[in-house]
Amino acid sequence: MHPLTTSVFDLPDHLSPKADPALISGDEGHFAAIAASLDQAITELSGRLEAEHRAPGGTGRQAMDRDAEIHRLTARLRALRRFGLDLCLGRMVGADDSEPVYVGRLGLTDSAGRRLLVDWRSPAAEPFFGATHAHPMGLTSRRRYRWNRGLISDYWDEVFTADGLEQHAALDDQSAFIASLGGSRSARMRDVLGTLQADQDAIIRAGSRGALVVDGGPGTGKTVVALHRSAYLLYSDPRLNQRRGGVLFVGPHRPYLDYVADVLPSLGEEGVQTCTVRDLVAEGADAPAETDPEVARLKSSADMVKAIEKAVRFYEEPPAQGMTVSTDWADIRLSADDWADAFDAPGPGTPHNEAREQIWEELVTILREKLDDDVPAELFEQQLRHDEELVTTLNRAWPMIDAADLVGDLWSNRAYLRMCAPWLDPDEVRTLQRKHAPQAWTVSDLPLLDAARQRLGDPETARRKRRHAAALAAQREHMAQVVDNLISAAADSGADGDDGEGLVTMLRGADAQVSLVNEGELPTAEPDVLAGPFAHIVVDEAQELTDAEWQMLLLRCPSRSFTIVGDRAQARHGFTESWEERLRRIGLDRIGVAALNINYRTPEEVMAEAEPVIRAELPDANVPASVRSSGVPVVHGSTADLHSILDTWLAAHADGTACVIGAGDTEEGGFRPMTPRVRSLTPELSKGLEFDLVVLIDPEEFGEGIAGAVDRYVAMTRATRQLVILRSS
Repeated sequence: MHPLTTSVFDLPDHLSPKADPALISGDEGHFAAIAASLDQAITELSGRLEAEHRAPGGTGRQAMDRDAEIHRLTARLRALRRFGLDLCLGRMVGADDSEPVYVGRLGLTDSAGRRLLVDWRSPAAEPFFGATHAHPMGLTSRRRYRWNRGLISDYWDEVFTADGLEQHAALDDQSAFIASLGGSRSARMRDVLGTLQADQDAIIRAGSRGALVVDGGPGTGKTVVALHRSAYLLYSDPRLNQRRGGVLFVGPHRPYLDYVADVLPSLGEEGVQTCTVRDLVAEGADAPAETDPEVARLKSSADMVKAIEKAVRFYEEPPAQGMTVSTDWADIRLSADDWADAFDAPGPGTPHNEAREQIWEELVTILREKLDDDVPAELFEQQLRHDEELVTTLNRAWPMIDAADLVGDLWSNRAYLRMCAPWLDPDEVRTLQRKHAPQAWTVSDLPLLDAARQRLGDPETARRKRRHAAALAAQREHMAQVVDNLISAAADSGADGDDGEGLVTMLRGADAQVSLVNEGELPTAEPDVLAGPFAHIVVDEAQELTDAEWQMLLLRCPSRSFTIVGDRAQARHGFTESWEERLRRIGLDRIGVAALNINYRTPEEVMAEAEPVIRAELPDANVPASVRSSGVPVVHGSTADLHSILDTWLAAHADGTACVIGAGDTEEGGFRPMTPRVRSLTPELSKGLEFDLVVLIDPEEFGEGIAGAVDRYVAMTRATRQLVILRSS
């Protein structure tokens, strides 16, 4: 980046009036200052990052602080290099301001401390997004830029007061937002930060306490709000920073996460974890859908997930009988009360498998306190670990358990399931049994596996801790020998070990000896970044989550701070209750609801075709009103015409994308394979996405009832320009 030598404005010929120096000279000067400041900031950040990489890694908190600083500097540097001048979204002029205030993806100041860009998430930037003609929020005018390859290809001015007309404004017959709606879609969500609407911005900036539901139909910008709110909350709410858990963003499926992958980095945030519900459990990658609707219904309840607690408790009963433990020093009586005391040792919330080691340590303490002799602790415990009767009794009363084994036992042992889920009637218990393949996991099993894994913990944790402790002890013993040898060599050479300043004194210090141990080389387990806890969770397409799946998210968010984005009319299995009723049932209580009612994306022509489809099954569906017309009618035809329709459309729309949506795998059905410009998806996998052209294949085969109607409704409303419906006959 270097100071500007040419104009930032690259306006086409038909916009030549906007190139009037009276309109853009102030911007040109400001962009020159931004360019110079960016050049300086990149140089300084590169130097600081290089210095951090060279600095000693340290241990403990020091190492964590260094890693956090490297991450922060790297993310900032990446953002500055990625965007350059197009960090700037626009400018606004307040009634009391002598100079425009420029709004950017990030904040930026020059070397003298002059503010060149205010971060879009800061309070100072709020009027840029929230001002309307009814509520101008103190603004006289606002300008938004459209960037293309680092140059401004268009800009739009809005004037809110008579004074604004005196400030050289280029007024159009359409706003920046309306102009953006006609742009072509791509395989990734396009940048929308510069055209956020006031109703969307108000939800983005709402507080994070409790659960906020963002309810809206197709095209209302729910996904835009969800993503921008993730970035805004991390910036504005110190309770949500990375050290306190950060933010988790949950999307409906992997194509959706690929589609929105660039959005959060473009908003100045790279610290948000993203996943689907499947990703929360290792078995989710290969788990098919449950084929039996009754089994799926029974496993979808929160009560079934809560049965895991009773299933684990069955393996946490202390022995009812005492025993005598024989040692080299004495025979020691271990009573039933002693067992009970040991089993009470783990603190609340300690995972079952990790608690097992704490119980053992408490047993060792109880037995050692009953000895009169002063026995070395390590020697005493070592002998107890070889006491077969003691170890076997503990293993039977509190065994190490694998989550898959525990859940598999529920589906293969009828008596065990009846004990853990007493509300199930005999027929329901039989329905859930699958003795020949109890661990043939489906999507419906994932919440139970997750609950079991969270409650049990990793069976290897205790063994890993022991190996870690042994390795650390061995390192310390080795370093102690090295220090002794150095001290001895120093003494032989005549060094004064008592002067308080020499090598010998330093090496004798406990802190120095500990620092010589390299804990980074000790065996550790890779952390599960999705295990939580998270300070805030954003859930998109939330209407599809079962009560059981909600428990997976509640386990990861003790603060109960959620942004819940969805549309009841798009729930494939029906959603007749209110959001408040659903969320209270699954365990949330502080609930607010914000509605988005304007369809910015889907043309009127498409909505006229889609609305009757959903209203036939759900008369009170929240169908938003479209604000634009494409001028292109919906086309009906035959599947035999598919390839010619696609070829003709793609030739006429060089930058457009199309999607063929069918009830099954449309690729195997002989349709065009997936390409960068043509996708082939089922209705369910099209949720959250948008395309210029959508071609529906035999929509009647999507199914009957609410599920089929929702699939047709969702598929139709993915179209942003044209909808084509083809039938086989």
